[in-house]
Amino acid sequence: MIFSYFAKDQNCGFFGDTIRIIPLLDANKCFDFTYQVIGFTCAKVNKIFIKTVSGTSSFTDFLIYYQDNQPKPQDEPVYAIEETKTDDKESRNTGVYQRCSKFVFINYFYPNCKKVMLYALQVGQKEEPTETYIFGTRLLLTLGVEILGKQLDKNIFVPFSTIDEIIEAKSLMRRAPKGNAPILLTKFDEKIQISGRLYKSGSLSHDPNIGALSIIAAVLRRLGWEKEIEITQHGLSQSHVGSRNKFIQIANQIGISLQGLTLPKASLPKDYWHYDLQGEKLGTIFIHLVVENFTESYSIFENHAGCEKGYFHTSDGKHIPLAKYADREAYKLGDKDQIVSIPDLVLLDIKETEAITIEGKKYQNKHQGIIELNNYDSFDAMYLKKYYSKFHIVRTVVLYGSTEEQIAEVEVGFLLNANGKLVLGIKAPKLFRRAINNLLDYWK
Repeated sequence: MIFSYFAKDQNCGFFGDTIRIIPLLDANKCFDFTYQVIGFTCAKVNKIFIKTVSGTSSFTDFLIYYQDNQPKPQDEPVYAIEETKTDDKESRNTGVYQRCSKFVFINYFYPNCKKVMLYALQVGQKEEPTETYIFGTRLLLTLGVEILGKQLDKNIFVPFSTIDEIIEAKSLMRRAPKGNAPILLTKFDEKIQISGRLYKSGSLSHDPNIGALSIIAAVLRRLGWEKEIEITQHGLSQSHVGSRNKFIQIANQIGISLQGLTLPKASLPKDYWHYDLQGEKLGTIFIHLVVENFTESYSIFENHAGCEKGYFHTSDGKHIPLAKYADREAYKLGDKDQIVSIPDLVLLDIKETEAITIEGKKYQNKHQGIIELNNYDSFDAMYLKKYYSKFHIVRTVVLYGSTEEQIAEVEVGFLLNANGKLVLGIKAPKLFRRAINNLLDYWK
């Protein structure tokens, strides 16, 4: 979808029937932490590379650069893309509000790049969009964000043209349940007040409302409001307001105040992103891509650290969200054992008829990863044994980091070390061995 968007935007044709993502290996057969995309041919593109990066705060999922040299944080991308698999059919807030603050935040680093909200839906789109989704999407459109991957009624999804139109649209929406602080706008001569709770679990961490209040305030500024914007009914005390919180950073930039509190001065980070050579996901993403591109096997669930949790792929081709609790009522009564522990990755080995459940960890946390392998009984019973009853369940740990070139623990299936060395465990799943051998053969 991203390549199609690029080709259309650049006014050029392309071919992209079978896309593959290939890890680049050096002369010593070590991964150099760069992936190359093959299977996409475009007259304006020579090669496509993917690097794993991390943001310093509120960060979009993809930065697309169209240039000859490897990007630096100071380079402005052509596109900043936020991607979600979630429709408002499943979650109104996650589908739109929770993403909004990312577009507000990035605008202060890269004001000229195109911002895109990409819906890579794996469940059917809701026929009648919710009021929340309509309002949030109209705010995104007003901010200049493009929407991809959804069919939008152009008579409904139009940018707001005036501040009064925003206030009226919000006032006509169904109110939040009793006990919740509704998001409402009240306009005075010298300020606009926006009510909305920001307190959650002991801190300023109510992500959907952080997104909603951020984008409402940003759009008010875009439409010309220069006076005070004040958040009310936020539920915070002064101790909750820290200078490193993403909302406080945004509030400083936009000029938002919190009723009854003093906002600390909070400057934005120097750089929007940095290359990631630390995270545990470097190992799990590597083994995931090598298996899918160099064997007949594939993932049926992924939850790589710091990434959006995927759907579970059932044996009959459906995509289902995972339950948080084996028995919700028992959990509410205090039984914490009802929490369903979720692995980082599940690979299906077609040849060996194995379902491989993977816990990803940094090397220094390998013993904790081995312990956590014991937590997946509920997950197995609810999903693997139900949908893949003929598959033998295997549990293993995948590590990233250190300069070690051997693994002593039998529970560890694979290590990608900090030098890019590919280290298979003593009892690595046969799928891992086939995938790595095929990768090495490819680079001979």
